[in-house]
Amino acid sequence: MRIERAISLLKQMIATPSPSREEGRVADIIEAELRALGFEPQRKGNNVWAAAWAFDENKPTILLDGHIDTVKPNSAWVRNPYEAVVEDDRLYGLGSNDDGGSVVALLTAFTRLAKTEQSYNLIFLASAEEEVTGVGGVRAVLPELGDIDFAIVGEPTSLQPAVAERGLLVLDCVAYGKSGHAARNEGENAIYKSLQDIEWFRTYQFAKPSPLLGGVKMSVTGIEAGTQHNVVPAECRFVVDVRVNECYTNQEVLEEIYRNVKCDVTPRSTHLNSSSLSVEHPAVRRLVAMDREPFGSPTLSNQAVMPFPTLKFGPGDSARSHTADEYILLSEIEQAVELYSALLDGLKLR
Repeated sequence: MRIERAISLLKQMIATPSPSREEGRVADIIEAELRALGFEPQRKGNNVWAAAWAFDENKPTILLDGHIDTVKPNSAWVRNPYEAVVEDDRLYGLGSNDDGGSVVALLTAFTRLAKTEQSYNLIFLASAEEEVTGVGGVRAVLPELGDIDFAIVGEPTSLQPAVAERGLLVLDCVAYGKSGHAARNEGENAIYKSLQDIEWFRTYQFAKPSPLLGGVKMSVTGIEAGTQHNVVPAECRFVVDVRVNECYTNQEVLEEIYRNVKCDVTPRSTHLNSSSLSVEHPAVRRLVAMDREPFGSPTLSNQAVMPFPTLKFGPGDSARSHTADEYILLSEIEQAVELYSALLDGLKLR
């Protein structure tokens, strides 16, 4: 697969709206492309994958994952988000940077590697619902793929290897008081009762900071209380966004929170855990030899739901994701193909 074909495929993807849970038409495009390239794609929902060679149970398995869903365009777009436009080295369009560039670069490298024998099984996956971490996305596919020993998750990382990624907890918290008339100083004000816990979330430092990601970050991002000016509120509800470093599981962080606050705390989910990969992993060591610099990523990806070693690595800049007039550089895609190919050709996991 030549780079020109990869860019043409990316233009087709941009021209085909694929918000999360509505990726069917782009999945059709990827499935047809895999068939045209001589592979035998499989599909579950809007996820499409193919193996490079016949499976050999004596070899480890590497997964190449890029997601085909996008966020919806925001109102600040000046360009048509569904029109792929090239200006100099820039390719504009929704999903160009997040995550179409990675998808087509991984697919191009996959087709190159499929022409040679390697010491591993290789699977390319175009996954759905990444932006919402939906149950119909990569989580639905993993049971179909068998044991995975290592995965490259294609995301815009400026072609630097993200060897750690933050997890996420969103907490719904409620402090309870007792209603009363404000003029008579009656009741127990739930807002006042919540202040101690809110201050704890603002100031508490977990014992284990990460050299790559820093400490666990907790931010109160919403608060709601009261029905009218003269009634002391009986409930104060607030939301806390918790970004977990790779030194903790989400459950460990939750247990620490439960021990320290008095309000009721209910996590919306606990499955979006942090992840990390040793810098001694063969893939990381090879990338370092290519002058790539490992770092820790604050943003979530499909790594959060992959229970095996993963590396986030791909073309584009995370700062361009979810922004108006999103773009990727053509040179970034071309460089990604070469780096993916060089990384994987001859890589030995065992």
